[in-house]
Amino acid sequence: MATYAIGDIQGCLPQLVQLLEQINYQAEEDRLWFAGDLINRGPASLETLRFIKSLGDSAKVVLGNHDLHLLAVAHGHGDLKRKDTLAEILMASDRDELMNWLRNQPLCHYDPQLNTIMTHAGIPPCWDLDKTLSLATEVEEKLKSDTVDDFFAAMYGNTPRKWSDDLTGMDRLRAITNYLTRMRFCDENSKLDLKSKEGINTAAKGYAPWFNYPTQLPENCHIVFGHWAAIEGITHQDNIHALDTGCVWGGSLTALRLEDRQRFSTSCSINRNIS
Repeated sequence: MATYAIGDIQGCLPQLVQLLEQINYQAEEDRLWFAGDLINRGPASLETLRFIKSLGDSAKVVLGNHDLHLLAVAHGHGDLKRKDTLAEILMASDRDELMNWLRNQPLCHYDPQLNTIMTHAGIPPCWDLDKTLSLATEVEEKLKSDTVDDFFAAMYGNTPRKWSDDLTGMDRLRAITNYLTRMRFCDENSKLDLKSKEGINTAAKGYAPWFNYPTQLPENCHIVFGHWAAIEGITHQDNIHALDTGCVWGGSLTALRLEDRQRFSTSCSINRNIS
């Protein structure tokens, strides 16, 4: 049995199928982790969502910013953007079933046996393991609740940029969501810069990639994340694994076997103009 963590698919189902064939995925034995952004921008978002849902308990999914955007639009909050490829999902006969499944997925997954934690964007330097799991649960409970519309109505936005335990209400939930699904650069106090989206060396003054700062996670704990295609899977950190290698932009789709940290990739001949 093996466990494979896979980066942002974003509706590129043929490339996912090709990658699973490459790793000789055995559904009865192996486990798959998906680092979020299952859908959007690629050509097969609906079928990708259906396929991953069909995997049942053999798949562990964390929500990414594109997944949350789909949920918000489905709940009547937020607007479809010109480059979104979500309309087919929103018009599907099984839309409600898919949306209910998606909003019941977590923002964070931790396996103590593998000593590995996965979120879409990473773990801010100011959070330890217990805090990360606890704060992720706050948002997850809101997503499952009868007041989820309140969350989606206030989800969008870049503030507050800096974590404080004193945050309350939607400011608190928005901050947690931004750290776990949108973070790239922050300063030494974990204050976010959510506008810069390019490579590691493009940080604004006083900011750096979140993974350049000391972590508060347990010793030798591995972090798996996606979200940041511009860094091309490179963090220069032995225990921090970037898995978004830009499949939807014509790059590759990457899987990391968690037992021995071996990488597998399949090239993606997606039209770069989709960006």
